[in-house]
Amino acid sequence: MRIRSLPTQLVNQIAAGEVVERPSSVVKELVENCFDAGASQISIEIEQGGARLIKIRDNGCGIIKDDLPLALSRHATSKIASLKDLEQVVSMGFRGEALPSISSVSRLTLISRISDADCAWKVVADGSEQDFDPQPDPHPPGTTIDVRDLFYNTPARRKFLKTEKTEYVHIETLIKRMALSRFDIGFTLSHNQKEMLNLKPAATETEREQRIAGICGTAFIENSIKIDFAASGLQLTGWVGLPTFSRSQQDMQFFYVNGRLVRDKLVSHAVKQAYQDVLFHGRHPVFVLYLTLDPALVDVNAHPAKLEVRFREGRLVHDFLFSALHRSLADLRPGHGIIQQSATESPPQTQVVQNVGWQNDSATQQSTPGFDNKPVYSLRPPLPLHVEETVQAYASLYPKPEPVAQVQPEAKPLGHAIAHLHNIYILSETAAGIILVDAHAAHERVTYERLKQQYQNGAVPSQPLLLPIKIKVSAAEADLAEQEQAFFTSLGFELNRAGPETIVLRSIPALLGNTDMETLIRDVLADMAEHGMSRRIQEKSNEILATVACHGSVRAHRRLTIDEMNALLRDMEQTERIGQCNHGRPTWIELSTGDLDKFFLRGQ
Repeated sequence: MRIRSLPTQLVNQIAAGEVVERPSSVVKELVENCFDAGASQISIEIEQGGARLIKIRDNGCGIIKDDLPLALSRHATSKIASLKDLEQVVSMGFRGEALPSISSVSRLTLISRISDADCAWKVVADGSEQDFDPQPDPHPPGTTIDVRDLFYNTPARRKFLKTEKTEYVHIETLIKRMALSRFDIGFTLSHNQKEMLNLKPAATETEREQRIAGICGTAFIENSIKIDFAASGLQLTGWVGLPTFSRSQQDMQFFYVNGRLVRDKLVSHAVKQAYQDVLFHGRHPVFVLYLTLDPALVDVNAHPAKLEVRFREGRLVHDFLFSALHRSLADLRPGHGIIQQSATESPPQTQVVQNVGWQNDSATQQSTPGFDNKPVYSLRPPLPLHVEETVQAYASLYPKPEPVAQVQPEAKPLGHAIAHLHNIYILSETAAGIILVDAHAAHERVTYERLKQQYQNGAVPSQPLLLPIKIKVSAAEADLAEQEQAFFTSLGFELNRAGPETIVLRSIPALLGNTDMETLIRDVLADMAEHGMSRRIQEKSNEILATVACHGSVRAHRRLTIDEMNALLRDMEQTERIGQCNHGRPTWIELSTGDLDKFFLRGQ
């Protein structure tokens, strides 16, 4: 069979298989073009989940008449001109494939006008890249792209579309994620002529948090911390959820690299490591994070849909992300103004006299200011004593204490202990309310952090093996073990290469005496090959230290004195990651006076 060139439209339809997976893929490509055009307002209209209509309008810079045919041609773009430009891309799009690919599987109309043009120009495309005939149009400055009947000429692709509701949900989720990347742009989204989303541009910090709350929920903002961390030419900003505010799925994790939403294994690994010993088993952290770095240090041309990136200094980025998140979570201590269960101020307290069962006796009816002075008939028998007499009766049961000078204790973030409830929970009073502490969980974290610090600050004690362990590995893994010998030595291992595919383990950290060393070393090498680094040894050490801390901490049902409880509270205030125990369970909660007032309807 002879080799022949494929028709242009067929080539574009093949390319569309990578670019246009479903209606949301079309929306993503077109909205990214709006970003690159400098738009401040983007309107998205959807009908029948995008299968019938996808119409996107922006107020960006527009396209001049002579460039309209090129905009609908493959590999024609205004965003790069050389390999050097490709290696430091700052725009969202750069391949020049989206519009011709979309037009090859739909009925596409492009209308655009630059700011100083007399009118807009409209072209209709079918993916053949020919017979363009621009027509004048009264469109305002900006661009509108109308995509109708998606996959009408590729029925096999159309059959793979899900229900209208499912396809729309994908589009709405995408727009919300893109809206989190560009706070300076306003977004409107409608489905079947009904407005579903209207996000105004967010210029201030408060407005940004309002947009995040509208997309992720107010609970996310109330249970997250703002971070801003910079080092080595990298900057990480955004919001990370408290370890106690986690989810069963990874559906609230948004990570942006230079404004581009990405899913990256290296990033996921770094985040997982940072939350390792503060997250409850089976839970996933929530975050909205923005990584900014030199565009030359990240390759955004590593995935057809640009959802994955490749970092040129992967280990540097991993260590930076881990350090930033780990440090931010470590700084979550009482008194730092981070963890607040309620910010409600206590309302002015006014005493309201409740009906205590007046009798139908005119002699006992008194005039009470603010009440309708009519007789009130009780459905229950009258109390034998009035309120004031009852209080005096209670007081008579106890001896009157001698007056002593009141010494106000120094205000502390976790207050001062007043009781040990059920021999488990410490009840502490603060200026703002009360705090309940799980004594065992809190002491476990305090002990664990001290053991880690002692273990890391001193030279790691090493234990020689009576019989060295020979480990068969691949040549690449043997090379890696030889290159990282200093790393293993610093952790208490003596690891030598004994052949092209053999390494010998002669000494191990004393703390890991009963661990399966061969499996551990293999796993560490696999991690280093995959991510450029490994924390398995530290994790295994921490796992053992956590067990020691757990067994050495205050046991439940052991009665604590006031002094012991206060000493634990003071230790908690100085301990990193004190909000959770080693297993991710919360260690303390706070109820403000406002919360208590709500329980008892005070001030209502």
